[in-house]
Amino acid sequence: MKVLLLKDPKDEDSGPDPYIKELGSYSLEATLIPVLSFEFTSLDSLFEKLSHPECYGGLVFTSPRALQAIKICLKEESKKEAWSKSLKQMWNIKPTYVVGKATASLVEEIGLSPQGEKAGNAEKLAEYICSREKPNSSALLFPCGALKREVLPTVLREKGIPLESLTVYRTTQHPDLQESLSSYFSQQGVPASVVFFSPSGVRFCLQHIQKLSGDLINQVKFAAIGPTTAQALQGAGVPVSCTAGSPTAQELAAAIHRALHPQNC
Repeated sequence: MKVLLLKDPKDEDSGPDPYIKELGSYSLEATLIPVLSFEFTSLDSLFEKLSHPECYGGLVFTSPRALQAIKICLKEESKKEAWSKSLKQMWNIKPTYVVGKATASLVEEIGLSPQGEKAGNAEKLAEYICSREKPNSSALLFPCGALKREVLPTVLREKGIPLESLTVYRTTQHPDLQESLSSYFSQQGVPASVVFFSPSGVRFCLQHIQKLSGDLINQVKFAAIGPTTAQALQGAGVPVSCTAGSPTAQELAAAIHRALHPQNC
């Protein structure tokens, strides 16, 4: 059975994509199609803020892209040196809050120690932060995307925990998306399951998939990586067959397996 994953492949130098590997363990043949492109912005402003850890109580990351923005900054030799010599150590005595394993591993790559990765979504991370931070303390620095949801900022604001957001990337549709989808459906046919990884993916892909699937659309099991993406699908009138218990390859593969083989569960 075929599964279409609407996400970027993992970096080639870090081994096989975990989603393809986990789905393969259930004898599911998965294919990745990149959906999103990212334009990074305000990088000078980002590093200026990172250069003053004394002004902040810690860091918050809810997206791997925010870490990619920092990694782009650190490609510049002088900034890399400043980070290695002192900034990294100064940030490391403060908390770095994250959602999910992918974001946590990128935090570790720049030399920081993530907290809260098991929270799984912004709502639960906000609760975790509120349990550890005092009201009216130094602001947490939150590098984020232009399409960030307001859940986490709203919860922290209500609890009196200051948060300073900085938009460091914008999300656009991948230039090859329509061509890639058409090619997949013409060569592979209609997949047993289609997996969405973001509300943006729902916005950019759903109509194309509905058109390409034609009369077989009702046979497709639609899956979501988390509750926010599931809500976006439901809001578009699509029944969600399964949602990963947490945003990991293992949880998603198990959920899809159950959805495709309900008689075995």
